[in-house]
Amino acid sequence: MSNNQTTTAEAMQAMEIAEGGHIPFWHNQRARRILGDVLSYVLLGVLAIIWIIPIVWVFLESFNKNTGPYNETFFPTEYTFDNYVKLFTDTHILNFPSMFMRTLVISIIVCIISTFFVLCVAFCMSRLRFRFRKSFMNIVLVLGMFPGIMSVVVIYFILKSLGLTQGIGVTIALILVYSAGAGAGFYVMKGYMDTIPLSLDEAAYLDGCTRWQVFTKIIIPICKPMLVFQALTSFLGPWLDFVMARAIARTQDNYTVALGLYQMLTREYLNDWFARFAAAAVIISIPIAVLFIVMQRFYQESMSGAVKG
Repeated sequence: MSNNQTTTAEAMQAMEIAEGGHIPFWHNQRARRILGDVLSYVLLGVLAIIWIIPIVWVFLESFNKNTGPYNETFFPTEYTFDNYVKLFTDTHILNFPSMFMRTLVISIIVCIISTFFVLCVAFCMSRLRFRFRKSFMNIVLVLGMFPGIMSVVVIYFILKSLGLTQGIGVTIALILVYSAGAGAGFYVMKGYMDTIPLSLDEAAYLDGCTRWQVFTKIIIPICKPMLVFQALTSFLGPWLDFVMARAIARTQDNYTVALGLYQMLTREYLNDWFARFAAAAVIISIPIAVLFIVMQRFYQESMSGAVKG
């Protein structure tokens, strides 16, 4: 409905009200709009409460004085900082600080390698034309439809034959596994690069730039929003993964935080480590929140720059 039609309808409603007429609810646009807004806010409020309650519960549970999983009330009644203190000091059973640092190192390295791989492959698929290019993209698309869990057993035996399933080799193996196939996830980045005009590349080539200079000085700065997205997903992959880490890391000396948290919920440790499990869950969310906040700033700056340009 156009603005003129809306104004006419509202004017007719006002005239009917002035004449003492009664307007049915389904004809009163203003009332329907208000009701729609109220129902929308109520629904969003309910969904927000449902979403926030588990987070609040985990946060409060991390300060619970009762270390076991069974409580008489939904929220704890007695609070203490001992769960956080013991999580980092009581390391003779589960060495959480070592798991945390190992996972952090793996995630940072994988984030850098994976982001670089995706950028390189996406640039080649988007800006270059060569033989078997479409065939390669179709093959990668088909392979991406198969879940990665299908290759867990094969990957483990390959790593075992290379001697990467013990000691420091487990950390190297996890870095290789998480980053080696990252280039196959180039489709989203390629789609973004396809929106960049080729005239920018041609102008740079006329000015004497090489392909590497075009890639680093033109394409990457423009792709900063997608670069932020790729960095976040590349970091979260190894940080939250359980299946691959469970298959490769066989002893507690090589556990990641996901395996450590799972171990805390086993029958052997549940009564003494449940509250510390909640504390660990809060702690492992901190790097994710920090990375998101830092990356969000760059994302907003790049988007504002694109709008201004």
